[in-house]
Amino acid sequence: SSNEHKLNFKKSKETCLSYIQDALLQKQWKRAAEFLTCYIESLEKDYSREHIGPSEMIWRIGTEILWHHSQSSIKEFNCFMEQMKTLGVKRYLKVCLEHVFHLLCNGQIDEAYQNLSLAESWRFGEQTAIQDKEMKLIQAYRGLLDYCSWSKQKNILLEHGEDGFSDLAVEQEMHSYFRKAAVNLKEIIKIPGVWDIFVKCYVDLLEFYGDHNEAHQVLNEYAYNSKFPANPNAHVYLYQFLKRQGESKKSLISALKILHDIVPSHELMIDFNTMLQKSKKRKKRRLGLEVIFAALDYAGWKENAKAWSCLARQMKQIVISEKHLDWIKQEWNSRKDWWPAFHFSRYLAKRNWQENKSLSYEKALVAGILLGKDCKYFKYISHQGCKAQLKRFRMLKKFVNRHSPVYLRISG
Repeated sequence: SSNEHKLNFKKSKETCLSYIQDALLQKQWKRAAEFLTCYIESLEKDYSREHIGPSEMIWRIGTEILWHHSQSSIKEFNCFMEQMKTLGVKRYLKVCLEHVFHLLCNGQIDEAYQNLSLAESWRFGEQTAIQDKEMKLIQAYRGLLDYCSWSKQKNILLEHGEDGFSDLAVEQEMHSYFRKAAVNLKEIIKIPGVWDIFVKCYVDLLEFYGDHNEAHQVLNEYAYNSKFPANPNAHVYLYQFLKRQGESKKSLISALKILHDIVPSHELMIDFNTMLQKSKKRKKRRLGLEVIFAALDYAGWKENAKAWSCLARQMKQIVISEKHLDWIKQEWNSRKDWWPAFHFSRYLAKRNWQENKSLSYEKALVAGILLGKDCKYFKYISHQGCKAQLKRFRMLKKFVNRHSPVYLRISG
């Protein structure tokens, strides 16, 4: 019967798709291509009305296979994408975007730009309005390529001499690219979203032409507008811009404070700690200790000599003055159960000593203050340092022994 035929066909199609999925997961691209061919040949119109119809399935699976298949070529890929563009107007702009990405990955910038220009001129009744966001992306990526052309022309001009403007034709072409890039980049970053590369390029254009106020406004909006998703990079770009402009330390600290709240393990936390330690305000110096402790909670910082140096320096100052030992105690209370194994094992002491003696010195100082002179890490490093007749390690051992009562106060 007709119903039985449809049921059998549906089962057959689902089985074929499962085989394709299995081949994709195992990276068996040739096998996946063979099953996809069978899938395409067996399709019937009745099943194109499903939420994710066969045309989209073919597009997504076919793209993945062609991208990885050892025998596929960019020519075949281009042909496939052109066919996919004709299968459904609802996905036309998405297919165009993916096609452009693959062209860019293969270094075909001119072809990518041409495809973007064609997509931008595409119109299809009500679908044009429905796909407004995709159209804005098309325009944005065209603006990005215009920016690349602008940057290339700028570098040519700057190489021509001290004034950098000896070639009028190149200068005019550069300004033309600037205008086209600025218009499209400005539009996309008005929409709430993550637009890192577009924001960076637009700010670069503005800064080059001296429009620092506009650049500052764009970065502020990107970082602080509540309609935009939380984005650590937005605060990084704002901080870097403020630093380039020679803004006050108060502004720099404000930008990094929010970054610390979002990503306490960010590499800029060393800069943040350094600025806070130079502050005359006790509250900021206290925050500086919190910042560097928090950064060292992460595995990626375990062997960061600069970070350990920052912590060692501040802890040494506190120990010598015997003021604010409670700061160290508060930070240590939440870490004393796991930091010894995480940072101060004998195994790590041996490895750190072999690979980076400066790192081992800073860590040994911190370990000695936090865990006392009997700490495995401190004992091994100080012994090796004294054995090698290195003066700074003899002084390290004396310092920790002299201030052993501090360990008792910190440990409670």
